[in-house]
Amino acid sequence: MAPAHHHILLLGGHGKIAQLLTPLLLRRGWDVTSVIRTEEQVPVIEKLGPKSGGGKLTALVRSLEEVKSEGDAKRVLGETNAIDRDAAIHFIRAAAATPSVKRFLMISYLGSRRTKPAWWSDDAWASAEDVNNRVLPAYYRAKLAADEALYAASKERGSGFVGINLRPGTLTLDPAGKVELGKTKDSRGKVSRETVAKVADLLLAAEGVKNTWLDLLDGEEEMGSAVERVVREGVNAAEGEEIF
Repeated sequence: MAPAHHHILLLGGHGKIAQLLTPLLLRRGWDVTSVIRTEEQVPVIEKLGPKSGGGKLTALVRSLEEVKSEGDAKRVLGETNAIDRDAAIHFIRAAAATPSVKRFLMISYLGSRRTKPAWWSDDAWASAEDVNNRVLPAYYRAKLAADEALYAASKERGSGFVGINLRPGTLTLDPAGKVELGKTKDSRGKVSRETVAKVADLLLAAEGVKNTWLDLLDGEEEMGSAVERVVREGVNAAEGEEIF
């Protein structure tokens, strides 16, 4: 039996994590359309393709800041198929309303939540609240709105549309390594961008993954084992939130 065809629409394709993720997806034989902001970014994206083999890579120049409605998002989806808040939510809703779109993986951050999770200490929650309310309040509100929109859209459409919210800690340029994935013991910690890209690749390919939030830090578990475990056990860091 021939493997199912996959086509990935990669929003923010010029970002560091996206550039690390692109070759991984192509090596699976999946086609990737990388949405970037300017023509000047096209050569950078095109260099990610030739050595990767397998899938087809296309650079699509569209500023996400110009996505003002679900209709705008659908037009981008249409071109590939025959920042942080409004455009993301429009794309989520458009994707959920498009039967051919099966999975939507979004990169958020570990502290993006409204409620202290049962697995964090009071000190860990106080640290997260300090970042959310004092250091990055606008970013927090934007990311949380998008996170909740994806969870709600996946929940509403059901198993035909899986929302995967990958939520790393402080990003580094270190090489990829072992991980703590799912419900992390703390709100503080680091993880490399390369690790985020590799875990995202594994999650997109995982059989049986469901609508979920998964927090991510450097840790002691092999990436493949960690992904297999959280999928098998149905781990969901959205637990405790009103949307859960």
